[in-house]
Amino acid sequence: MILIGENIQILSKAVSEALAGRQARPLQELAGKQAEAGVHWIDLNIGPARKNPAETMSWPVNTIQEVVDLPLSLDTTNPVAMEAGLALCRRKALINSASGTKESKERMLPLAKKYNANVIISALNDTGIPSDAAARAESIMETIDYANGLGIPNEDIWVDPILMPVGVGQQDILEVVEFVRMLPDIAPDVKSTIGLSNVSNGAPRHLRHIINKVMMVVLEQAGLYSAIVDSFDRELIELNAGKKQDIISLIQKVINGEEIEIQTMSPVEKDYYKTARVIMGYDLYSPSWLEL
Repeated sequence: MILIGENIQILSKAVSEALAGRQARPLQELAGKQAEAGVHWIDLNIGPARKNPAETMSWPVNTIQEVVDLPLSLDTTNPVAMEAGLALCRRKALINSASGTKESKERMLPLAKKYNANVIISALNDTGIPSDAAARAESIMETIDYANGLGIPNEDIWVDPILMPVGVGQQDILEVVEFVRMLPDIAPDVKSTIGLSNVSNGAPRHLRHIINKVMMVVLEQAGLYSAIVDSFDRELIELNAGKKQDIISLIQKVINGEEIEIQTMSPVEKDYYKTARVIMGYDLYSPSWLEL
């Protein structure tokens, strides 16, 4: 699965200070370490960039490209900033993201055509986030049709069904899994992606990593093409590379509803097993799910 590193983002104090002070070294170190960790894309999240949007995006794009050759995912809701970044990207970029809202369709999608960029289309529309897999599909297909009308081919379109935190609603996770499964049938050649860390928002900090890892495996088994991830979660990177087949097989058994003898498991295996059962909706989520 294609991994997009999420670690250069405006909510980080270090990144925010580096952007504000035009300090190249912190950004370049973060970009270099993410490349070394094994991700395939670097996400550059500058937020809404209301002040000096073009410069706010163009400076970090140039700064990062001085040290890494990975393609960039440009993450902003500001179309002026987005265009400034797209004009400077040396490799085919990824717009992160457009949506089904009228404003986004009209301002972001034409940039994908103009700069021959990939573009993420989220399930969000003018009425909010659709509630189930079918409604997400309907919303996204409407935006795909709009993009196709601009001359953007399916091969350049990535779609994000929007993953919600497990603590908000476990059924919503299952709707996202179902959407990923149905996507190849309803939109051939369109790619799927999600912001993986969203699923563990609100969970105890020391347990977020295991939720993210199990969610990644579940979605990968459903056919997910890519995910925006924490580049420095070494075990997650290893799982994606297929280096922990015993854990992957265990999660697959939970997905398939197979009977498993828990008494013979190691403590680590039990944690993955219990987390997979929560992700799949077999057990209710609580902040203490591993203790039950």
